[in-house]
Amino acid sequence: MSDEEIIGPEEGDSTNNENDLAFTDLPLAIEVQEAIEAIGYETPSPIQAEAIPYLLEGRDLLGVADTGTGKTAAFGLPILTNLDQKGGGPQALCLTPTRELAIQVAEAMETFGNRIRGFQALPIYGGSDYGKQIRGLKNGAPVVVGTPGRIMDHINKGTLKLDKVKTMVLDEADEMLSMGFIDDIEWILEHMPEERQTALFSATMPAPIRKICEKYMRDPAEVRIKVKTSISPNIRQRYLKRRNPEKPQTLLNILEAEEYDGVLVFAKTKNGTMEIAERLQARGYAAEALNGDLPQNRREKIVNSLKQGRIDVLVATDVAARGLDVERISLVVNYDAPFDVESYVHRIGRTGRAGRSGDAILLLTGKETRLMRSIERVMGGRIDRYEFPSLEDLNQQKVQRFFVRLDEAMKKDFTEYSEVLAKYIEEKEGVDPLQLAAALANMEAGSKPFYLKKALDKPRRERERDNERGRDRGRGNDRGRDRDGGRGRGRDNERGRDRRRGRGIEFEGKEVALKSYRLEVGESHGAGKGDIVGAIANEAGLEARYMGKIRMFDRHSFIDLPEGMPREVFDLLQTVRVRGQSLQISEDKGRRPAGSGKFDRGSRKFDKKPRRRKESFRK
Repeated sequence: MSDEEIIGPEEGDSTNNENDLAFTDLPLAIEVQEAIEAIGYETPSPIQAEAIPYLLEGRDLLGVADTGTGKTAAFGLPILTNLDQKGGGPQALCLTPTRELAIQVAEAMETFGNRIRGFQALPIYGGSDYGKQIRGLKNGAPVVVGTPGRIMDHINKGTLKLDKVKTMVLDEADEMLSMGFIDDIEWILEHMPEERQTALFSATMPAPIRKICEKYMRDPAEVRIKVKTSISPNIRQRYLKRRNPEKPQTLLNILEAEEYDGVLVFAKTKNGTMEIAERLQARGYAAEALNGDLPQNRREKIVNSLKQGRIDVLVATDVAARGLDVERISLVVNYDAPFDVESYVHRIGRTGRAGRSGDAILLLTGKETRLMRSIERVMGGRIDRYEFPSLEDLNQQKVQRFFVRLDEAMKKDFTEYSEVLAKYIEEKEGVDPLQLAAALANMEAGSKPFYLKKALDKPRRERERDNERGRDRGRGNDRGRDRDGGRGRGRDNERGRDRRRGRGIEFEGKEVALKSYRLEVGESHGAGKGDIVGAIANEAGLEARYMGKIRMFDRHSFIDLPEGMPREVFDLLQTVRVRGQSLQISEDKGRRPAGSGKFDRGSRKFDKKPRRRKESFRK
């Protein structure tokens, strides 16, 4: 979690809360105030401004607000302020619907609590090593953040003691409901101390969530927040999914592919701005970093250089970009995704001003997909996937841009250069003027070739993911089926299928066969394919891309999973619930999964030893 991404909207922006409340006005612990000041924020977001005073008073709280409105700080700062630093064991428990959110909340809590000696926020979720989690609990982690299934396991095992828990937080309660965790949540609440504070946050308020509030909360204060979205319709918004190591080259590719005047690139940290700017400078871009470490006069000079065209790319943190209004900015690149929706609105609002058109591109890692869904929900529209132009189109764009530059240059007075070149031509008889012009252009370009030789394509892994997303789960496995319904055109075909790669799934460069499993959950239970995938991914740690075809029936389903799962994972899947119904997974004795081949020689099954589970099922 970064220094400058955590808390919320920025002073002077249209998304800022309308009052003048500052964090210094809130009775937060000194260590918490110091951490907030170090992060660089002064003004709380609306959910923070309204919720923090209630929680500091010890009131139960019902917060109705979307993902990305700053809820983590809203409940995290009061928890840290009320923390007994001498007490051993969990004092706060936070439930989240997914492992990704559990990790994010724990990281944010540790950032807020980094001035508290020995503070730890422990994430607990399915698919992670039990031993590490048990050690963290024995060491007395004061804040525990986890998914319902794994929290229940630790309560049952006696490794998670609840007797000192003073605050219980249910984060994104409606999503936990949709994933079938409602019974688990009630079970956990029944095991909590009666004398506790409960805070529940939800984007919507369906009847089952309202029922939980009435049953388990005491006279809760209610806070409802509607995020303001003043995004100009002139801004075209697009996104790209990239792993962090792929981002530097992706940024260079975007700058090569896009037409722009000035570019604003957002990074999470001060160090990040410097690293990105230096990388761009090394590739010949006129780029500078803008962050809070720079003295004011230096910051002003950099902004003026951007306005006057002496630099083209500004790499900035959220804090440093406050109030930035430069007409030249036609492209905003979110190199690091913002922490919340309001920050996103603020960032892309740096372009498309006063009726001008602008572009905004968002780079996302896999765990940040939830943020994009929240942005789309709040805005009421979709963000388009970014597609790089073809090589032919890219080179044509370069030609047109070069022509424009030549047109502008031809309007200037080059008397001195003309005299020098005339003298050169006189001394070098037979010089071709066109060859001379080409030599000058090559010099100006740093001797780099004009035309691109390679398409600015997506990384191989993303192309594979793109092929899978948006389709029926497991559709890729159908490639191995014959057109007669999957039974094949005869047993002779099986040998050919076994020799061809790609009929199972690829895991760490090895082909792994799939096996069909029966689940005692079906359509009559209100379950869908997404519910099954989400439950298995979150509680067992098996990523969705390692799951094959799902076949839904009235009271049961079948799913293709990697053959040779460790017994510990298989046993864990027995207890996973979907829509309140236990999966009760068992091997499907009646059929082979469609399109799954045998292992190639030299490949091997998943290691069945439990100690290998982390390596096998987490990326």
